[in-house]
Amino acid sequence: MELILWRHADAGDPDDDPQADFDRRLSDRGRRQAARMARWLESRLPERYVVLSSPAPRARETADALGQRLRLDERLAPGASGETILEVARWFEKRDARSRHVVLVGHQPSLGAAATMALGCGESPWTIRKAAVLWLVSRPGDSSRSATVKAALGPDLV
Repeated sequence: MELILWRHADAGDPDDDPQADFDRRLSDRGRRQAARMARWLESRLPERYVVLSSPAPRARETADALGQRLRLDERLAPGASGETILEVARWFEKRDARSRHVVLVGHQPSLGAAATMALGCGESPWTIRKAAVLWLVSRPGDSSRSATVKAALGPDLV
């Protein structure tokens, strides 16, 4: 399985009101970031892949930059646990059942927690910057918490 954890692009500053924060949309800068990262991903992804997204507008807009049909999943909303992120991606299923590519668009610190779990590198979540991707690979026969990093890239490098 190849799992691409993609943090939503810039949506301005967080809001103290939980509903207003959830409803934040991408800024002009965020739309440019998402478009640049989507072009980079499109040039490297196979013909068939799955796109999963948080229902938050900023995550949906980021995922929409790929121009593919996406699946919204309420479990990916802000505040999701790292374990939930990996469950939604089907990371824990048998390796031969997961020979696919998944692009998962979500939030911090959830994505960082999922990364540390998948890589087996401690309790503290990694920091994934806005619009950045962390591309993880697990091979058949590897344990469910044994991944390698294929790429880690921010939008300013594409």
